[in-house]
Amino acid sequence: MNFELLIPVTLFVCIAYSIKAVVDARVRKQLVSGNGSPELVASILRADETNRRLSSLRWGITLVMLALGFGIVEAAGWQDITPGVIAVLVGAVGLGNLASFAAARKLG
Repeated sequence: MNFELLIPVTLFVCIAYSIKAVVDARVRKQLVSGNGSPELVASILRADETNRRLSSLRWGITLVMLALGFGIVEAAGWQDITPGVIAVLVGAVGLGNLASFAAARKLG
């Protein structure tokens, strides 16, 4: 594995996530301290909590479907990366996203 490429990519992802977290926290702080209506602040916080739960649901379903796709590749005995293997894995991720969308619509 090429670790020389992995380290800068990981560093970039961590920096981007840190910036996003700081900006989100700052916006929330300004909403609370800006004398906004309590109903607006409460609705924003409820929406954030709902988005977090649905995001967890989406990642969970998508990763389970991806694991199922890898299981299919392993069970079929495919050893090389071919368009068929990639199609199975991408299809599994797509099915996971569709299943999470359906689950989110039932919950929402």
